[in-house]
This record gives sequence, structure tokens and C-alpha cells, in this order.
Amino acid sequence: MRRRSQGLAFNDKKRTISQGLVREIMLWIATTIITAALAVFVVHYFGLKVSVIGQSMEPLLTNGQNVLIDSMTYKLVGIHKGDVIAFYPGGNTSAHPYIKRVAGVPGDVIQIVDGELLVNGVPDGDSSEYDKMGDAGIAENAMTLENNEYFVLGDNRNNSEDSRSAGIGAVTDSMIIGKAWLSLPSGDSGMSFIGS
Repeated sequence: MRRRSQGLAFNDKKRTISQGLVREIMLWIATTIITAALAVFVVHYFGLKVSVIGQSMEPLLTNGQNVLIDSMTYKLVGIHKGDVIAFYPGGNTSAHPYIKRVAGVPGDVIQIVDGELLVNGVPDGDSSEYDKMGDAGIAENAMTLENNEYFVLGDNRNNSEDSRSAGIGAVTDSMIIGKAWLSLPSGDSGMSFIGS
């Protein structure tokens, strides 16, 4: 009887994937998803970029300089006098956001007399850092800030459209985008944290 020739068998063993390899792959996938979600979270809440328009915040911020806005933490810790915030002027979300410094908080009585900011009838302690204001605007008469209202001014007070303007007035919680926390390099200005 003639024997049938069998073909060559290179590797007839069944391949199996070990549980360790499956765990490693799943861990890698989970790590990638968590990292991507964290990156999106950080960029959305701490990396919103707003560019400064005009000279109203000089010398702290210059025209065209980009600023990162924290749109979450301020909701937990609140807005305080001296904070630099970004907001939609007049609540118009189609407008370019403004960046100004908080000069008055809810409950404060604000008035500008002879170019000087009065908070609760007393000259503001920071007034010596700024030029006297040539135009008091709507703050010529005393105004009391309601529960969710803030009075904001530019650091370059004689070249700023801010809460003194009738078109802006007091900034409410619903107008605020967040607190400015980091200025990015621009021209002669380097990167720096923005404090109150």
C-alpha cells in the first residue's frame, strides 16, 4: 500500500491570548480615555483663551495679549475685590468678552467723586495705584450693588469702557465667564499669573 505524503506542518498549535495581555490592553485603553477626558476638562474649564482688546488693562495686560480664563473655580470660591474677570458686556454673548478688575462686590455702595472711587463712602485703598478718573459716568451718583452684581474698572481707568458706562453697568453673575488666571506671552510681556 502506498503512503500518502502529508504536507509540511509549520505550527499547528492554537494561539491563545493570555489574560494578562488582555488586562494590559484594557488598562492601556482605560488610561487613554481617562487622560483624554481629563485634558478636555482642563482645557474647557481652565484653558479658555480670551484676547485683550484695547489698552484698558495696561500695564497688566496689553492689547492683543491672550489670557487664560478659569471658568469653574470662581464658582466655588466666589469673586472678590481685586480679581480680574472676563465677562460679556451687557450680557451679550455675541460680543467679544471684556477683561476688567473687580472694584466693588455685592452689598457695596459705589460712587466716584472728584475722580476718586469711593466704596461704602470711603476712598478705595487701591486708588493711589490708578490715575484719577476724568469721567464718573453712571457712578457719579451712589449705586448699591445687588446680591449678584459687581462693579468693574479697567486698570487704565481713563481709557476703559467699564461699569461706569450705561451700556455695561454692574456686571451680574450671568454675564461672567470666569476669572483670569494666566497671561500668555505677547511682545515685551512674558507669561505670568494674574493675581488679585
